Formats: sequence, C-alpha cells, structure tokens
Amino acid sequence: MDFLFGHFPLDLVFLGLVAAFLVLRLRSILGKRVGVEPAPQPVQPAAPVAPVIEGKAEPVPPATTYDIPTPDTRVGQVLAAIAQRQPGFSPDTFIREAEAAFRQIVQAYAAGDIQTLRQRLTDSTFTTFEAAIMSRQQAHETLRSEIRDITDMAIVDAELVEDASLPYARIEVRIVSDQISVTLDQNGQPVAGVDAVTEFSDLWTFERILDGATPATQWRLGASRSA
Repeated sequence: MDFLFGHFPLDLVFLGLVAAFLVLRLRSILGKRVGVEPAPQPVQPAAPVAPVIEGKAEPVPPATTYDIPTPDTRVGQVLAAIAQRQPGFSPDTFIREAEAAFRQIVQAYAAGDIQTLRQRLTDSTFTTFEAAIMSRQQAHETLRSEIRDITDMAIVDAELVEDASLPYARIEVRIVSDQISVTLDQNGQPVAGVDAVTEFSDLWTFERILDGATPATQWRLGASRSA
C-alpha cells in the first residue's frame, strides 16, 4: 500500500518507538529468566531460647549439698546407734526425708493445712503452729511462702534417749534455703517479710520413738529456730 508523505501515520511510528523503548528498559531492570527457577527455600523456625529474667538467662538451680557426719565423729556414732535400734534407718535416707518434710511443712504452714501439720509435727510443736495460723487468720492476713532452692542439708547433732519408758531419738538438721516469705494484709500489702528471694538458715530438730516394730513411723518436727 502506498502512502503519501503527507499522509504517513507518524503517530503509529512514535507509539511503536515508545513501546520498544519500554520493553528494552524493563529487560535491563528485571533481567532475563533462563532455565528453571530454583524452588523457594522454606523458612526455618527460630530456635527456642531459654527463659530470661530482666534480660538475663534464668540460672540453673544449684544442686543440694548433703552433709552427713562420718562414723568416727560423736554424731556419727549416735547415728550408728540409732540404726541399731531402729530397722531401716540410715543417715542418707533420713536427710532426704527431712528435705521432703521441710518442703511439705513450709507449704502446709503457709496454706493453713492443719491436717498435714498434725501428721508432721510433735504435739507441742503443732500447738504452736496452730496458734500462729489462727492468729494470722483472725487478722485477715495471708502468708506467701515459696521455696526456690534448698542449697544445703547438714546433720549437725543427734541424741539417743534410752532411759525413758519409750526410747526415742532426736536429730538436728541445718537447712539453708532460698525462699520468698512475706505476710500480706487483707489489702494485699506486706506487713512482714520481704517479697524477694532471701536466703534462710534454719535448725530443725526431728524426733521419733524407737519402737523397732514399726519402721514406717515417720520422723516428726519437734523444734525449729533460725541458725
């Protein structure tokens, strides 16, 4: 088809040049895809991190140290005499039972669990604990007590009493623990203790009758005081 110069569609030529320019521009920016594209890589989940407290990793609780007198000491000899009188007794077993009793009694006292305390305490000690719980309840106070760690359990003294109608034994244990112990009023305000982890050092004296025939009889707390 013939076109006169005056009737040549210059607008079509101009649009064609613009289109060619845009194609070349896009190819220079985006590049050319050649071959098979690699499959997208899955995103790996973030590795779990240890719990942190105030920006620092929570420390691992220390292991409990058990200190038992050797047989050549006075206390060690008394422990050996108790073992002769009471079947099934051993210092190693006793000190771990004392640790479990410590946790149970502390928790029961804070919760006002009279039944558990009656089973774990001697009569005179139970009377003292019960009176303290009743006084706390009458004042509408609550005790928040939490044992975080028990760092040290040590048998520091022992006594075998055989001149009574029923022979019995006493064993004194030093217990070092990290606790939160704070008494709150009815409005939740602290009235005694500290709402923070504090180290406690206590001396607990456990007692039991050496009847020989009932090895399942448990040791009871007969006295407690700060070390």
